[in-house]
Amino acid sequence: MARMPSAERRRQLTEAAIRAMTRDGVDRTTTRSIAAEAGVSLSVFHYCFDSKQALVESVITTITDHSVSVVKQALRPRDTLEETVRAGFQAYWDHVRAHPAEHMLTYELTQYALRRAEFAHLARRQHELYGDVYAELIGTLCRTMGLRLRVPLPVLARYLAATTDGLTLHYLVLGGQTDWDGILDTVTAHVVGLVQDEARPGP
Repeated sequence: MARMPSAERRRQLTEAAIRAMTRDGVDRTTTRSIAAEAGVSLSVFHYCFDSKQALVESVITTITDHSVSVVKQALRPRDTLEETVRAGFQAYWDHVRAHPAEHMLTYELTQYALRRAEFAHLARRQHELYGDVYAELIGTLCRTMGLRLRVPLPVLARYLAATTDGLTLHYLVLGGQTDWDGILDTVTAHVVGLVQDEARPGP
């Protein structure tokens, strides 16, 4: 087996864990099955991850990065703030529809962590990460478009994290039975109302 840098091997094992957990569920996924999914020996797994907690944290971070990367690509300044924000929501939503099982896994990981005292901090870290990601995206958008917020950044970031988390679960349950375009338009309008252009300050 060819040697590779430990960081790359960790990424390989994390992606293998995501595939295995998505297919078999978190409870039924073992270190042995992850190693087999990645095509490496069990000793390689234990060299890269010293505990299942470390693996679960890596899985949570990586899954979040999957959807965040597409949002970052889409969230570039457009003609209007509405178009910019809507494009970001659409990119995320397209990822949800294309990878529903992966998003379902995020909820399973939350429940898995909350039901185990030694893993509970990972559920907290998972949702803190969601807020941190939104804070970064909002901050970047404010700098590039010359915007200021009508509410504190942490508040808006947490609001968006909770909103998209709820909408995602709603979609996983109901699928295409709801007018998602209308819902995304509504969320976009609400978010835009919480932001103002510095060049056109409010009253």
